[in-house]
Amino acid sequence: MAAKNIISPCCIKDLIAEGYLIVIFEQKVLRLDAWVERHPGGKLPILHMVGKDASDHINVYHSADTLKLISRYQIGTIDEPWIDIEPPISAKPLRDTKLYDAKFKLPVESMIRSGLAKKTHSGKLPRNESKTCITTEVFTGLAEKEDIERAIRNYPSLDPETQHGINLKFRELHQRVHEQGLYDCHYSNYFIDLLRYLVLLGLFVVSFYKEYYLVSSCFLGCFWHQIMFVAHDAGHLAITHNVVFDTILGVVIADLCCGLSLGWWKSSHNVHHLVPNHPEHDPDIQNLPLLATSPTFFSSIRSTYYGSVFPWDAASGFCVGIQKYTYYPIMAIARFNLYLLSWQHLLWSLPAFTNRKLRSTPTSTLSILYFELACMAVYWYLHISILLSIPTCPTRILFVLISHSISLLLHIQITLSHFGMSTADLGPIESFAQKQLRTTMDVECPPWFDWFHGGLQFQVIHHLFPRMPKHNYREAQALVKEFCEETGIKYTIFGFVEANKFVLGRLGEIAEQVGMLKFCQK
Repeated sequence: MAAKNIISPCCIKDLIAEGYLIVIFEQKVLRLDAWVERHPGGKLPILHMVGKDASDHINVYHSADTLKLISRYQIGTIDEPWIDIEPPISAKPLRDTKLYDAKFKLPVESMIRSGLAKKTHSGKLPRNESKTCITTEVFTGLAEKEDIERAIRNYPSLDPETQHGINLKFRELHQRVHEQGLYDCHYSNYFIDLLRYLVLLGLFVVSFYKEYYLVSSCFLGCFWHQIMFVAHDAGHLAITHNVVFDTILGVVIADLCCGLSLGWWKSSHNVHHLVPNHPEHDPDIQNLPLLATSPTFFSSIRSTYYGSVFPWDAASGFCVGIQKYTYYPIMAIARFNLYLLSWQHLLWSLPAFTNRKLRSTPTSTLSILYFELACMAVYWYLHISILLSIPTCPTRILFVLISHSISLLLHIQITLSHFGMSTADLGPIESFAQKQLRTTMDVECPPWFDWFHGGLQFQVIHHLFPRMPKHNYREAQALVKEFCEETGIKYTIFGFVEANKFVLGRLGEIAEQVGMLKFCQK
């Protein structure tokens, strides 16, 4: 009966206004209130889809078997095209960008647009002689406005007809991906990867046994760097597409071998995929006070993922002002922060630390949680035992620093594809495919070097097809390039060196805006 129940757009908006979690999927109207707390991907991905036609999102993230279960949440259908509305979780008042005092002669908007400030011969910003300033809120609004205008200039029109056409083209592309078997995993490729991991692990064990401790730390760091690529695939169920096997495999690799929680990674990574590069919603770019990739951070954002405010203060202004120079050192020590986030997630997920009752938590969720905790405990037991077997304290410290700093490579590979890309919020009308392509870039490398990047060089492909095994990305890339030519969507790709320069350029641009903001408030 639900399938025959035609629901008007006005009625859907009323239901959303009353607090119901309504999502559109292939003309079906879904009410997901009863499912949101039990969704394996967390509740935030559902909250970010409320009021949207999430057909493309749901299709690329879920298997055919999972899609068959959706009808149980259907309350009706729509018989006309649906125009996406802003989800309640994303709703916020418009930023005040009205012009500052007319007596203030500094052309702030022009400064931001050019990305350059008028400088004296000494290379410093001139003094603000007008003694009039603008608020951080106004400055941020002007900077955001420029980011939005730049995105609109460089990408297809946001009118519903154009975006609907992109959606249809993307569905054709997705069908071709299925027909060409690009979701099929060839396990022989992972067997070759496994041999590489075993060689690195063996070299670590042998060199450590021979008491070449610092050499062994290099091999351990390389082992962590390489094997986490498989944990990434397993977290997306891209290996066997079986939720139980891939999750167990991912936990063994991430938690047991690397000391990082797969559950924490999935909880943040799922949100990142749906709202990439959105300052308020994407936890992957919420790195204050150390780094900022958007002027939006200047006004102290409230993270919908962490549920707390990232304040813009003097420390943020100082650190972001020099972030072009601190980016690599921060990436070198970032692994220590991941340890903290992993334990924080696992402990706070325990029923004793939440408002949930034990019986309300799915058994499968608890089983994985306890399995993760056990694997993490074993990792730290082994890691501490290894450190204690090193005879001198200075060598222990160097062992830790070297092995962990090699993760610099992985952290650069992770951030490279997003830190330089658009962070503008173009509203709910933007199609799934255009948003992923606008906020993500690929890194070009020869096929023989794919092993080094582990699939992370194909982040555009991965964001469009997250369940695809990494060894099929290169073949899918050709199809995506054709799609971009047909739709007029810019496909961003750089070589590794050029990509680093591009990211540093964006970090430098934001740092310059910090300088402009300080100048405008003198």
